[in-house]
Amino acid sequence: MLFKDFSATFSSANGASSEQQLAQQGNAIAMPLDALRDARQLTQVQMAQLLQISQGAVSKVERRTDMFVSTLRNYVRAIGGDLEIRAVFPDGDVLIDQFSGESRRKRDDRKSEAGV
Repeated sequence: MLFKDFSATFSSANGASSEQQLAQQGNAIAMPLDALRDARQLTQVQMAQLLQISQGAVSKVERRTDMFVSTLRNYVRAIGGDLEIRAVFPDGDVLIDQFSGESRRKRDDRKSEAGV
C-alpha cells in the first residue's frame, strides 16, 4: 500500500484530511495499533498468524498502553513497516537507535576494534 493510499484510508476512517493529520503530528499520522492494522486491511486473526500468536494475544497487544519495544517492533514489522523511536526536542528530533539490532552490532564492532 502506498503512503497516499494509507493516508486516504486513514482520512476516510477518521473524517479528517491527511493534510490536517500531518499538520497536527509534524509530518506523521497518529493512530492506535488496531486502526493501523485496519488501515493495512488485516484482521486480528491474520495478525495472529503473521506473529505466530493467538488472536486473543493480538487483541491484548492492541489494548496495551505500555509494552516492550520488541513487541511493538514485531507488530509493526508483521504489517510491513519498520519501527523508529525518536526523541522530540524544541531544537530538533533525535532518532534513538539503541533498540535496533544493527546499531547494537555496529557499537559492539567499534568496541572490539578499540580493544574494549
